[in-house]
Amino acid sequence: MSEGPVIVSRGLHKTYRTGFWMRPHVGLHPLDLSVAAGSIFGFVGPNGAGKTTTIKILVGIHEASGGAATVLGLDHRDPEARRKVGFMPERPYFYPHLTGAELLDFYGRLFEVPEPTRSQRARALLERVDMARAADQPLRSYSKGMLQRVGICQALINDPQLVILDEPMSGLDPLGRALVRDLILEEKAAGRSVFFSSHILHDVETLSDRVAILVGGRLRSEGTVEALLGAGSKGVELELRLPANTAPASWAARLGAELRRAEGDRALLVVPPDRAEAAVALSQAQGATLLRLTPLRASLEELLMSEIQAAGRGSATAPPAVAP
Repeated sequence: MSEGPVIVSRGLHKTYRTGFWMRPHVGLHPLDLSVAAGSIFGFVGPNGAGKTTTIKILVGIHEASGGAATVLGLDHRDPEARRKVGFMPERPYFYPHLTGAELLDFYGRLFEVPEPTRSQRARALLERVDMARAADQPLRSYSKGMLQRVGICQALINDPQLVILDEPMSGLDPLGRALVRDLILEEKAAGRSVFFSSHILHDVETLSDRVAILVGGRLRSEGTVEALLGAGSKGVELELRLPANTAPASWAARLGAELRRAEGDRALLVVPPDRAEAAVALSQAQGATLLRLTPLRASLEELLMSEIQAAGRGSATAPPAVAP
């Protein structure tokens, strides 16, 4: 197990030359990032934000234009840094004539995983993603979702310390997404680290310890999910049992709250975060019973949209918001 961060990026950047005139295009502005060992790190942003560029640099597919990065404590360009990394690209290509079992055997051999460990691990991984039934079928017969599942298996065949997944939920049905979510959590429970990008923001929000948002090749925000989304920042939801013969609307007005729903003697109210404590105290003093109190927070989708809008207003050069 690597001590310290499993990924560290300092000023890592990438410029491409495109078009007939080979004009420079910045795919990734200087990126400072650190991923703690044993954590799940979500990497999000719109198409063209620089997520895949970053990942390809880290795993040695692309060469950075400048800056530095370490993976598992080694320079990211060192082949030894990738020996204990499992990687699944956004659009994996596998030899279609191979079966699922043969594909995993092929990748296991590349990582010099000995027999019988290689075969045992391949079978266990296929069962883990509910693909054992298709182990002996050629990949040309697989659906996109099946290819995604076997792609995740190949990313784990070398028993990696760090798993890097680029859009692992793409093409998966709800059952497949649930399997991948469980697998990511299992990897963390086993002490491994997971760095993944996804457009399915609910999964990122649910799974990640920390999240980084890229827009236009720039890091816009980075931090824990709780810090970035601000629990309670959108108000506090109160569910109350009101005294007999009490009109919910008048009760809400008395508290300066928004009435969301009323049924029988129960009312669901939302109060501003700075008035929640006073609203609870006033309600209880006047005979109401507090059934539930839930701080409301913004969603990751709302945060991403706000960062995209801010970048469009010309503030893309502003320093990123880094939460604890």
